Amino acid sequence: MDKNIAGGTPDAGAEAEAAGSPLDRLGVLAMQTVAIDENLEHLEIYTMEGLLTVLWHGASELEDVVVCVGGAMGGLLGPDGGLFHLLGRELPKQGIGVLRISYRRPNDLPMCVHDTLAAMELAARHGGRRFVTVGHSFGGAVAIQAAAHLERASAPGVVTLATQSAGCEPVELLSDRDLLYFHGTNDQILPHQSSELVRMLAGAGELVLLDGADHGLRPAGAVILERLLDHLPSVFAAAPGQ
Repeated sequence: MDKNIAGGTPDAGAEAEAAGSPLDRLGVLAMQTVAIDENLEHLEIYTMEGLLTVLWHGASELEDVVVCVGGAMGGLLGPDGGLFHLLGRELPKQGIGVLRISYRRPNDLPMCVHDTLAAMELAARHGGRRFVTVGHSFGGAVAIQAAAHLERASAPGVVTLATQSAGCEPVELLSDRDLLYFHGTNDQILPHQSSELVRMLAGAGELVLLDGADHGLRPAGAVILERLLDHLPSVFAAAPGQ
């Protein structure tokens, strides 16, 4: 899986290159990538403001891409049982790529949204056309804000996992998207009313309450994974322009 980015800056000839784009504004000093296996690349993007790491599952030319972002402490695995890793392992079998993003500066919401959009732009330069963002905890706000920067045809859906409500106000702009919220009823950090508030702000979407699950969504990871492996392909299939 050759993404043509090892050891250098993005392709200057790409049509997506535009002054002020998220990827350009990163101020990339260098990029390097290592193939972990035929379906996974480890990408590091060096900037003056920190290191942006992306684990990229699936062929670079895949048009449908799921973008996974973590909580206020960052991270690449996702909640219970490494949910993001499992999505990355399974979704390419259905022709869907997965980006797992490790922020330059966790808990800095504007910077984390910028990181997410830059990674999405990189995927778009290689063939990505439609993106569904998936965010855990603080990452719920990142996922919502990133999607709100794009039109419905480019970002047809958002999934939040035990999301915070702070920073999720732009969900009001996403009432025409496919919105799915998961939250545990035993969350001691962010009670499930947080997701209920976000759903109320959107005026749309489905809230799935997971009986007894905590903030890390333990022990509901397998239930969420099964639901998402069915749900995410259906979101892309119903996206405008398909």
